[in-house]
Amino acid sequence: MRPRRWLITGVGGFIGSNLLEQLLDLNQRVVGLDNFSTGSRANIAEVLDARPDLAHRFELVEGDIRDPRACRRACADVDVVLHHAALASVPRSIEDPAEAHSVNVDGFFNVLLAAKEAEVARFVYASSSAVYGDTPIQPQTEPCTGRPLSPYAAAKAINETYAAAFQSSYGLATIGLRYYNVFGPRQDPSGAYAGVIPRWITTLLDGRVCEIYGDGETTRDFCHVANVIQANLLAAAVSDDGVTGQVYNIGASTSVTLNELFSAISAALVREGVLRDAPAPNYRAFRQGDVRHSSGSIDKARRLLGYIPTHDLRAGLAEVVPSYMGGTIGNVHSTAARVA
Repeated sequence: MRPRRWLITGVGGFIGSNLLEQLLDLNQRVVGLDNFSTGSRANIAEVLDARPDLAHRFELVEGDIRDPRACRRACADVDVVLHHAALASVPRSIEDPAEAHSVNVDGFFNVLLAAKEAEVARFVYASSSAVYGDTPIQPQTEPCTGRPLSPYAAAKAINETYAAAFQSSYGLATIGLRYYNVFGPRQDPSGAYAGVIPRWITTLLDGRVCEIYGDGETTRDFCHVANVIQANLLAAAVSDDGVTGQVYNIGASTSVTLNELFSAISAALVREGVLRDAPAPNYRAFRQGDVRHSSGSIDKARRLLGYIPTHDLRAGLAEVVPSYMGGTIGNVHSTAARVA
């Protein structure tokens, strides 16, 4: 009801571009910051081409979050920051920890500092369920983290510490969202670090065999991007100052094994009529840095943010699968608009 000026870092990514789409549809003004190292200009173009009458409400700042000047320019006159720029890959962080630290820690600090200097009203940032590391507690609850199993996990834990310190020291209202395995439209299926859902969908569509690391009994909580959008809007708009300076699990509150995920994707492709039967997956060795079991309690987010997931795995796949077949998907954001 009250238009704001928002900054989305990583606006060219699949989460960032979906946030852009929703905010423009809600008549907001949006600044996007991206260096397009992993994000895509095509994602932004797809959003703007579909709503040319709203394109004037978007401003792109092309730059790197490791550049403090770019961060200050992007944060100027902004009310809310939604920070999603990152190298979001556990294997990549293990292969190149220096780059992962540079982007995910130094870059995060630059955006946080620029937001503080610009007197931004709310700083919402993407954390990760990876911070739970080797905790044996299932479902995972926010206070009970374990040892980080990768540089990526360590960086996200550092982000949370810095955000809390900036709120305590400077009064910058921060909220961290610990995402579980997010999937949705515009998620890149290619590359060594692609998400498992788009990678398996395109692999099966190409008639190839999917690979599963381990025995397939590793569990994950797969969260459709519509749920993530809802969480960001709630975190940005919640009026109770007591809920800031904290972190919240954001998932679908349903844990499935990789074997179950493979069956669900195969069944979705069969229902679409593009697959008669999926070839059996190829099982490989467990991958370094991977958490064995990941299941998050969303009770805190329900209670303090009003977060209610709208898409479970089956509903999410029903919307995502056609987008990788060259078809179209419906407006996944309609349920998120209610929280604006």
